[in-house]
Amino acid sequence: GGGGGRTGGGGERKKKKVSKSVKACLQFPVARVARYLKKGRYAKRIGVGAPIYLAAVLEYLAAEVLELSGNAARDNKKNRINPRHLLLAVRNDDELAELLQGVTIASGGVLPNINPVLLPKKSSTAATDSDKASRPKISTQSFCYFLGGGLNMSFCF
Repeated sequence: GGGGGRTGGGGERKKKKVSKSVKACLQFPVARVARYLKKGRYAKRIGVGAPIYLAAVLEYLAAEVLELSGNAARDNKKNRINPRHLLLAVRNDDELAELLQGVTIASGGVLPNINPVLLPKKSSTAATDSDKASRPKISTQSFCYFLGGGLNMSFCF
Protein backbone atom coordinates (compact mmCIF):
# COMPACT_ATOMS: atom_id res chain seq x y z
CA GLY A 1 0.00 0.00 0.00
CA GLY A 2 1.23 3.32 1.08
CA GLY A 3 0.86 6.35 -1.09
CA GLY A 4 -0.43 9.69 -0.06
CA GLY A 5 2.93 11.40 -0.08
CA ARG A 6 4.09 13.74 2.67
CA THR A 7 0.77 14.07 4.47
CA GLY A 8 0.64 10.30 4.81
CA GLY A 9 -2.69 9.05 3.54
CA GLY A 10 -5.54 10.45 1.58
CA GLY A 11 -7.08 9.22 -1.65
CA GLU A 12 -4.93 7.90 -4.44
CA ARG A 13 -5.52 10.61 -7.07
CA LYS A 14 -3.88 10.11 -10.45
CA LYS A 15 -2.39 13.18 -12.02
CA LYS A 16 -4.24 13.93 -15.26
CA LYS A 17 -2.01 13.68 -18.34
CA VAL A 18 -1.58 16.90 -20.29
CA SER A 19 -0.43 16.58 -23.88
CA LYS A 20 2.53 18.50 -25.24
CA SER A 21 0.20 20.24 -27.70
CA VAL A 22 -1.94 21.58 -24.86
CA LYS A 23 1.15 22.73 -22.98
CA ALA A 24 2.36 24.57 -26.09
CA CYS A 25 -1.16 25.96 -26.81
CA LEU A 26 -1.16 24.34 -30.27
CA GLN A 27 -3.77 22.45 -32.28
CA PHE A 28 -1.21 20.43 -34.25
CA PRO A 29 0.05 17.23 -32.54
CA VAL A 30 3.50 17.86 -31.08
CA ALA A 31 4.05 14.21 -30.08
CA ARG A 32 3.23 12.98 -33.60
CA VAL A 33 5.58 15.56 -35.16
CA ALA A 34 8.30 14.40 -32.73
CA ARG A 35 7.68 10.77 -33.70
CA TYR A 36 7.92 11.61 -37.43
CA LEU A 37 11.13 13.57 -36.86
CA LYS A 38 12.68 10.60 -35.03
CA LYS A 39 11.45 8.01 -37.54
CA GLY A 40 12.59 10.07 -40.51
CA ARG A 41 16.21 9.91 -39.34
CA TYR A 42 16.84 13.56 -40.17
CA ALA A 43 19.38 13.58 -37.35
CA LYS A 44 20.64 11.14 -34.72
CA ARG A 45 19.10 13.20 -31.94
CA ILE A 46 16.11 15.55 -31.88
CA GLY A 47 15.92 18.41 -29.37
CA VAL A 48 12.95 18.88 -27.05
CA GLY A 49 11.93 22.19 -28.65
CA ALA A 50 12.25 21.11 -32.29
CA PRO A 51 8.90 19.29 -32.64
CA ILE A 52 7.10 22.11 -30.80
CA TYR A 53 8.60 24.72 -33.12
CA LEU A 54 7.86 22.66 -36.24
CA ALA A 55 4.26 22.01 -35.14
CA ALA A 56 3.79 25.75 -34.54
CA VAL A 57 5.15 26.60 -38.01
CA LEU A 58 2.91 23.99 -39.67
CA GLU A 59 -0.11 25.28 -37.75
CA TYR A 60 0.61 28.86 -38.81
CA LEU A 61 0.97 27.88 -42.49
CA ALA A 62 -2.24 25.85 -42.38
CA ALA A 63 -4.13 28.76 -40.77
CA GLU A 64 -2.77 31.19 -43.38
CA VAL A 65 -3.76 28.99 -46.34
CA LEU A 66 -7.18 28.25 -44.85
CA GLU A 67 -7.91 31.93 -44.23
CA LEU A 68 -6.95 32.97 -47.77
CA SER A 69 -8.79 30.08 -49.41
CA GLY A 70 -11.86 30.80 -47.26
CA ASN A 71 -11.80 34.36 -48.56
CA ALA A 72 -11.51 33.04 -52.13
CA ALA A 73 -14.49 30.74 -51.53
CA ARG A 74 -16.52 33.64 -50.11
CA ASP A 75 -15.62 35.76 -53.15
CA ASN A 76 -17.06 33.00 -55.36
CA LYS A 77 -20.20 32.86 -53.15
CA LYS A 78 -19.41 29.36 -51.91
CA ASN A 79 -19.55 28.03 -48.35
CA ARG A 80 -17.10 25.19 -48.92
CA ILE A 81 -13.42 25.41 -49.84
CA ASN A 82 -12.49 23.37 -52.91
CA PRO A 83 -9.13 22.84 -54.65
CA ARG A 84 -9.77 25.81 -56.96
CA HIS A 85 -10.04 28.13 -53.95
CA LEU A 86 -6.81 26.71 -52.52
CA LEU A 87 -4.98 27.34 -55.79
CA LEU A 88 -6.31 30.90 -56.09
CA ALA A 89 -5.32 31.64 -52.49
CA VAL A 90 -1.79 30.25 -52.84
CA ARG A 91 -0.97 31.70 -56.26
CA ASN A 92 -2.33 35.19 -55.47
CA ASP A 93 -0.21 35.50 -52.31
CA ASP A 94 3.41 36.37 -53.15
CA GLU A 95 5.04 34.59 -50.21
CA LEU A 96 2.94 31.43 -50.42
CA ALA A 97 3.41 31.34 -54.21
CA GLU A 98 7.18 31.44 -53.71
CA LEU A 99 7.04 28.72 -51.04
CA LEU A 100 4.79 26.42 -53.09
CA GLN A 101 6.07 27.26 -56.58
CA GLY A 102 6.88 23.64 -57.42
CA VAL A 103 3.61 22.27 -56.04
CA THR A 104 0.73 21.10 -58.23
CA ILE A 105 -2.74 21.31 -56.67
CA ALA A 106 -4.96 18.61 -58.18
CA SER A 107 -8.16 19.98 -59.79
CA GLY A 108 -6.96 23.49 -59.04
CA GLY A 109 -6.87 24.79 -62.61
CA VAL A 110 -4.78 27.84 -63.48
CA LEU A 111 -4.82 31.53 -62.62
CA PRO A 112 -6.89 33.63 -65.01
CA ASN A 113 -4.30 35.43 -67.11
CA ILE A 114 -5.47 37.32 -70.21
CA ASN A 115 -3.08 39.49 -72.20
CA PRO A 116 -4.33 43.11 -71.96
CA VAL A 117 -4.05 43.46 -75.75
CA LEU A 118 -6.77 40.84 -76.16
CA LEU A 119 -9.23 42.54 -73.81
CA PRO A 120 -12.01 44.66 -75.39
CA LYS A 121 -11.26 48.36 -75.75
CA LYS A 122 -12.72 50.81 -73.25
CA SER A 123 -15.73 52.59 -74.76
CA SER A 124 -14.45 56.09 -75.50
CA THR A 125 -16.32 59.19 -76.65
CA ALA A 126 -14.27 59.17 -79.89
CA ALA A 127 -16.48 56.45 -81.37
CA THR A 128 -19.29 58.48 -82.92
CA ASP A 129 -22.70 57.36 -84.13
CA SER A 130 -21.47 57.51 -87.74
CA ASP A 131 -18.79 54.91 -86.92
CA LYS A 132 -21.42 52.68 -85.35
CA ALA A 133 -23.74 53.12 -88.35
CA SER A 134 -21.02 52.14 -90.83
CA ARG A 135 -20.36 48.81 -89.09
CA PRO A 136 -22.53 45.87 -90.15
CA LYS A 137 -24.96 44.69 -87.50
CA ILE A 138 -24.81 41.02 -86.59
CA SER A 139 -27.68 39.42 -84.75
CA THR A 140 -26.89 37.03 -81.91
CA GLN A 141 -28.54 34.21 -83.83
CA SER A 142 -26.35 34.61 -86.91
CA PHE A 143 -23.28 35.09 -84.69
CA CYS A 144 -24.06 31.84 -82.87
CA TYR A 145 -24.58 30.12 -86.22
CA PHE A 146 -21.15 31.41 -87.25
CA LEU A 147 -19.53 30.21 -84.00
CA GLY A 148 -21.20 26.84 -83.98
CA GLY A 149 -20.72 26.14 -87.66
CA GLY A 150 -24.47 25.74 -88.11
CA LEU A 151 -24.92 23.50 -85.07
CA ASN A 152 -27.34 24.36 -82.30
CA MET A 153 -24.89 25.46 -79.60
CA SER A 154 -26.08 25.50 -76.00
CA PHE A 155 -24.01 28.58 -75.09
CA CYS A 156 -25.89 30.83 -77.54
CA PHE A 157 -28.89 32.89 -76.48
